[in-house]
Amino acid sequence: MSIPPRRPMTLRDVSEASGVSEMTVSRVLRNKGDVSAATRARVQEAAKRLGYVPNRIAGALASSHVNLVAVIIPSLKNMVFPEVLSGISDALDETELQPVIGVTGYRPEKEERVLFEMLSWRPAGLIIAGLEHSDTARAMMAQAGIPVVEIMDTDGEPIDACVGISHRRAGREMAKAILEAGYRRIGFMGTQMPLDHRARKRFEAFTGTLAKAGVEIVDQDFYAGGSAMTKGREMTQAMLERHPDLDFLYYSNDMIGAGGLMYLLEKGVDVPGQIGLAGFNGVELLDGLPRKLATMDACRRETGTRAAEIIKARVDGNAGTPELIQMTPRLEFGQTLIRS
Repeated sequence: MSIPPRRPMTLRDVSEASGVSEMTVSRVLRNKGDVSAATRARVQEAAKRLGYVPNRIAGALASSHVNLVAVIIPSLKNMVFPEVLSGISDALDETELQPVIGVTGYRPEKEERVLFEMLSWRPAGLIIAGLEHSDTARAMMAQAGIPVVEIMDTDGEPIDACVGISHRRAGREMAKAILEAGYRRIGFMGTQMPLDHRARKRFEAFTGTLAKAGVEIVDQDFYAGGSAMTKGREMTQAMLERHPDLDFLYYSNDMIGAGGLMYLLEKGVDVPGQIGLAGFNGVELLDGLPRKLATMDACRRETGTRAAEIIKARVDGNAGTPELIQMTPRLEFGQTLIRS
């Protein structure tokens, strides 16, 4: 598939859009010189609308790039993202390209700032988690003039290339497995919602599939912090105190699911006979738990590898690399979900 070349925005584009000279635009964007407040606001609005990012490579042409691949992820605390980074690093290991990492904390405004700073150094490519971005962030990526790969989600419209799984499919398949196993009194616990759009999509598809079968979520609990086992224990205890007759608990990630599992085993609860559990992500570190948690593998390392391979191919001049690579989430029943 042929990918049309992208031309980076220049001072002239901002000049034409704002109706002032290139010199004035330069002064505004460098915060130098005497420029009226009205003119400054007009230039800044035009630059933001166009997605213009200044070139900070001293003396270089605006179209030049450095051998860096910008990688922007929501968190380093969540064990999911280091696996993605490992895949990226491995794929770039034998090349001159080097990944540089930016972290957004799931905040759109922070993502804009990280993008601005990283793109200002003219990297050779960009790998960024998710498909949901602000208009300003999308404009910056669309006008960057470099290959952009959005990762870990395929439920949406990518700016350029996209690698990941369908989280809606993952939610539907988990719901079907739980229903087929005979569970009906179901609670849900999630972290980083609603800022974590991928967890939100799984939840929406999960509850929608249950609803089609005439089953409604009995209880749900959302936590704004990170993915911690301790929080999983606390949330599980609180939910079961509210609804002791629940027969299944679905967690938005494996870490809080592991916390829930440890709490139930300590209380002598029959898992999965009395109550079943499932998480998401397939975190290998948790294979050492007393009981293997049911989960769904989101193909994290492979996602990072395939994304980096697209960047490599584009940098090498191969414009035929695919725009969409959709991988299949794999359900692992473990020992906490009855296999129907």
